Amino acid sequence: MKYKTLGNTDIKVSEICLGGMSFGKRSDEYYQWTLEEKETEEMIAHAIDLGVNFIDTANQYSGGTSEEYIGKALKHLGVPRDRIVIASKVYFNEGKLSREAILREIDGTLTRLGTDYLDLYQIHRFDYDTPIEETLETLDSLVKAGKVRALGASAMYGYQFHNMQICAEKNGWTMFSTMQNHYNLLYREDEREMIPICRQYNVSLIPYSPLAGGHLAHTGWTSDSLRSLSDRTIRRRYDHAMDNDLKIVERVHETAEKYHVSMSEVSLAWLLSKGASPIVGATKISHFEQAVRAADLVLSEEDIRYLEELYLPHPVKGAVPHP
Repeated sequence: MKYKTLGNTDIKVSEICLGGMSFGKRSDEYYQWTLEEKETEEMIAHAIDLGVNFIDTANQYSGGTSEEYIGKALKHLGVPRDRIVIASKVYFNEGKLSREAILREIDGTLTRLGTDYLDLYQIHRFDYDTPIEETLETLDSLVKAGKVRALGASAMYGYQFHNMQICAEKNGWTMFSTMQNHYNLLYREDEREMIPICRQYNVSLIPYSPLAGGHLAHTGWTSDSLRSLSDRTIRRRYDHAMDNDLKIVERVHETAEKYHVSMSEVSLAWLLSKGASPIVGATKISHFEQAVRAADLVLSEEDIRYLEELYLPHPVKGAVPHP
């Protein structure tokens, strides 16, 4: 496993991050395809054995049970706290990014994870209802209090992220070190503005949905997995562009055949070539092993051009439109 430093911090993380959306109590209200407590511990144990030290979750994943399962697993496995980098998020909760909400939610997150601090605390979306000054000052107070080591943001419009960085810099508050953006071979809209802004501020990319909800991991458009059959979010995010995107999927398959690797490895190797550290959510250990092997696959410039050239612009998916 190779490691990278997050932004301007001293936090070193594995190139592949283990995604916590795959963990938690199954329910019709949240997700039907997640790993229960024992399976979560097995996945985390195997990821650590593979050299992965970076786990990402969120306060609302499976009603908070993702954080609970991760915390219990790390405690039961006896993993020293300084050996693991834990990231979580705030926004999809009462009050979104208000001061009151952030102070309430960070304590809930720390309790569920069974830790005194988070390595990385991320705002899950942009909050139109709260002044950015209120959000940023509150986040900065968490850093100063030792509850959080570094700050990150997630899917939003480029101008919003830029404005927040300027505001933090102007007021001497902690700036964002990471961007968890929607980015993969089937969705590259952030290459227009968000990614150049991140480069300007030395912000690390830790993209979610790196395999486009599984579309980049197999031929055809659907599979017989429980997630493919039940995850409505994936259908809303990708089905509208299926006809053209299937052509890109086929090129991923051809490249995988060329190198005798899985399609997942090719898709993730493409993201790694962009300097990103993708967040991989897996419900099977074999699938996560494939993800880790992507770090050893080096695509040529010709491969990258071949994988990219059929891309067509997509509607923005991820950022919250102005109400």
